[in-house]
Amino acid sequence: MNRDKLLNLAATGEEREVVARVVDLAAMVQKTRRPRVTDFYDPYRSRLVIRVVESLPGLAAGIDGGYPVAERSRVLIFPHGLSREETETGLAFLEIKGNFRFVDVSHRDYLGALLGLGLQRDKLGDILVTGDGARVIVAREVADHITGGLASVGRVGVTVREITRAELDPPVPASKEIAVTVRSMRLDALAAHGFGLSRSKMVREITAGKIYLNWRPCVDPAARVNPGDLISARGRGRVEVAETGGKTKKDRINVTLKRFK
Repeated sequence: MNRDKLLNLAATGEEREVVARVVDLAAMVQKTRRPRVTDFYDPYRSRLVIRVVESLPGLAAGIDGGYPVAERSRVLIFPHGLSREETETGLAFLEIKGNFRFVDVSHRDYLGALLGLGLQRDKLGDILVTGDGARVIVAREVADHITGGLASVGRVGVTVREITRAELDPPVPASKEIAVTVRSMRLDALAAHGFGLSRSKMVREITAGKIYLNWRPCVDPAARVNPGDLISARGRGRVEVAETGGKTKKDRINVTLKRFK
């Protein structure tokens, strides 16, 4: 196993830490022939982990975030010869309920309450907010800590119980289409349209490292964006570049954006 070569797959120091942890897990799987599972990662880092694992002899990998379009997933590393169905990805599913009729709480409130229990973000998967609470996907090893310790979200008292994967019932994400025209497929232009900001303010957001292109921080306002790419911003949601069409008479590009909240 050429550790240095594998570390070169990472572009940043944070990514190198991810790769280093995965290499250590992979070595344990090769030695013990027993599956291991990573922490939760976003889609970009999950794909990075898959690349590392699949480059190693005798190993395979699978992604599981609890449901098909989960944003955050754990990656299972297991030896060849063991089927994916025979493995356990260490997920637990929790339902948080409370009387939120007169209190508006968001994803951020639930995340803050969970982190307030002393948990690390990498032990938490997606948080699916519902009308009377939320359903949360977490690492199995912290499930009991949450069910026994989470008493409130914001100012609202809550109850927590473990549910099955089948009971998760993830909601269809709300989205709206935005038809725009741009001179070029630059990140600043498309992100400004997608999030409803001025281009100058978006440039400041990008250079401050607050905008992500395909789950990676991008500080170049002129970075090229392609159909199918995803632009995300903390606290603002996500914008997918759904498709591009022909050009207008003024030589601008027709683009359809899909914004998710």
